[in-house]
Amino acid sequence: MSSTVGQVIKCKAAVAWEAGKPLVIEEVEVAPPQAQEVRLKILYTSLCHTDVYFWEAKGQTPLFPRIFGHEAGGVVESVGEGVTDLAPGDHVLPVFTGECRECAHCKSPDSNMCDLLRINPDRGVMISDGKARFSKDGKPIYHFLGTSTFSQYTVVHVGCVAKINPSAPLDKACVISCGISTGYGACVNVAKPPKGSSVAVFGLGAVGLAAAEGARASGASRIIGVDLNASRFELAKQFGVTEFVNPADHKKPVQEVIAEMTNGGVDRSIECTGNVRAMISAFECVHDGWGVAVLVGVPSKDDEFKTHPMNFLNERTLKGTFYGNYKPRTDIPGVVEKYMNKELELEKFITHTVPFSEINKAFDYMLRGEGLRCIIKMDD
Repeated sequence: MSSTVGQVIKCKAAVAWEAGKPLVIEEVEVAPPQAQEVRLKILYTSLCHTDVYFWEAKGQTPLFPRIFGHEAGGVVESVGEGVTDLAPGDHVLPVFTGECRECAHCKSPDSNMCDLLRINPDRGVMISDGKARFSKDGKPIYHFLGTSTFSQYTVVHVGCVAKINPSAPLDKACVISCGISTGYGACVNVAKPPKGSSVAVFGLGAVGLAAAEGARASGASRIIGVDLNASRFELAKQFGVTEFVNPADHKKPVQEVIAEMTNGGVDRSIECTGNVRAMISAFECVHDGWGVAVLVGVPSKDDEFKTHPMNFLNERTLKGTFYGNYKPRTDIPGVVEKYMNKELELEKFITHTVPFSEINKAFDYMLRGEGLRCIIKMDD
């Protein structure tokens, strides 16, 4: 690796030239890391729904050409000026949000919303100088979420890199860098269901199933999965889901159905769909006096959350969470250790594997709603 330090690296990257069109494997140039930046060799990446959402560019400002990808595992190739806690050869997970360790949020034990490095999907360049580190034929290619892992090499701010146990298999641990941590953390860090409690999970995609996994690990006795796709129910049993409710099967609001099933409501609920009606149902289905609802999904920009104030006065609690309340650099190495200690199962989230040359297959799987996570091997 030392021969590439300080040099421009040529490598393969999957470039999105325009919205909704198949990615194209191109040879790109990746500049060396600048101050407080790290250049990574990406070994495995996976496709998250967020990548697809911004690739389709429906309802946002399109930014192309762009290299997507933000859920990945790799090795440090070189570090920029001022980087002291990472070195070439370290095994790492790049993360779409960061931890500068200097701002008020980073210094607070209650927040992971870094002022400097929190998620910004509209930014396609590096923070330090406002320039891209990717180029082709002398023209810049934009970054995505500060990570751009659909490239064999990428440059990331040091605050968005979690150093992990080098014994952890990166083809499994890579899924911790986004969706699994988001759902699992929403449950264990925010909802905090007591042992023996009841939990409703709205949305049984990868994030919702990670939330269910967190409820199972917490010792919940009833885990009710709520989803409009009945085909997801059988798979959800592997993640601890004990009962299923399809809102389409009932004439009354699903929160009333759940309240009847649970003698007044569940102890905890976790919403993982981004649908505002599901968010309202998730809040209104928790028990008065002690029920806690946690919102994970990202709503549309014009959505409004409406519920009667008495739902709050009757001592229901509504919380939101971002990235499972995990601080990337501080907490994510510990999540990897949970996997290494067999406290967290990752294999069951991984349903497909494809070589980098076939990355568009991963998009096809997700667009058809097949599987949970598709791992993309970057070294082909």
